[in-house]
Amino acid sequence: MQPSLTIFFMLVFVLLCFLGILANSFIVWVLSREWLRRGRLMPWDAILLSLSGSRFCQQCVGLVSSFYFFLHLVEYSRSVARQLVGLYLDFFNSTTFWFGTWLSVAFCIKIANFSHPAFLWLKWRFPGLVPWLLLGSVLISFIVTLLFFCGNYMVYQAFFTMNFSGDVSFSEWSKSLNSHYFMPLKLSTMVIPCFIFLVSILLLINSLRRHNQRMQHNTHGLQESSAQLQNRALQSLISFLILYVLSFMSLVADAIVFVPSESPWYWLWQSVLYLCVSVHPCILITNNLKFRGMFRQLLLLARGFWVT
Repeated sequence: MQPSLTIFFMLVFVLLCFLGILANSFIVWVLSREWLRRGRLMPWDAILLSLSGSRFCQQCVGLVSSFYFFLHLVEYSRSVARQLVGLYLDFFNSTTFWFGTWLSVAFCIKIANFSHPAFLWLKWRFPGLVPWLLLGSVLISFIVTLLFFCGNYMVYQAFFTMNFSGDVSFSEWSKSLNSHYFMPLKLSTMVIPCFIFLVSILLLINSLRRHNQRMQHNTHGLQESSAQLQNRALQSLISFLILYVLSFMSLVADAIVFVPSESPWYWLWQSVLYLCVSVHPCILITNNLKFRGMFRQLLLLARGFWVT
């Protein structure tokens, strides 16, 4: 039963990764094409381009890392490759998290309707802040990655030299380092963007919900179609919220719980880790008129190619 479970969950993971890679690369292609044609991007498109590019790199590195770890467990655990792969994964995990946060803030500022002076000021200033927010996110992610790399290098060196403080075993020392260094570092670097994300997305959901309640009292056809669009946007935001929170919880749990590659649940856990970065870009494509139109054009071109 275990080999069949392993193969099934492995196929699920591979399909999810390829789905996410294709969806993210499609978004990157469409927005890059628009950037080259017009010479500029709207602030939310710039955030989405950065997010999709980060997700694409994250999934490519994660796919290679997961299979290499599964096929060469002993060699991978002792090689320098683990440090290098961990370096890239920590960086792209952090950038993806921050860019997803700024995307929710951009959605909130673009769609939400509040009359508070602070919100109006932020709505006026936000487009000019986007490049600095993206650069700041990259800088923070770089610093966080270096801190994780230093901790991983300490574990790597201690594993071979058995040179660590205290009259304890390596397992006890590594667990202590994980609980006193890695966990506080991961939580402190992820709680801040998660808090910003939750505040912005909940404000936006609340704004859309109140708007829908007002629209229900009007029966005009134009406003009914507008209410349908608002409902679709609300469903998309709720799904984004669920996927983002699931991603946050899985990354925190991944730092606490170690799932060995021999376990039949290893590939299921990898699928959960990469669920948000695979499913959310597909939701963005289906709910965005520009992406849907370009996707239909590609399907027509592919159909014409195969027919001829």
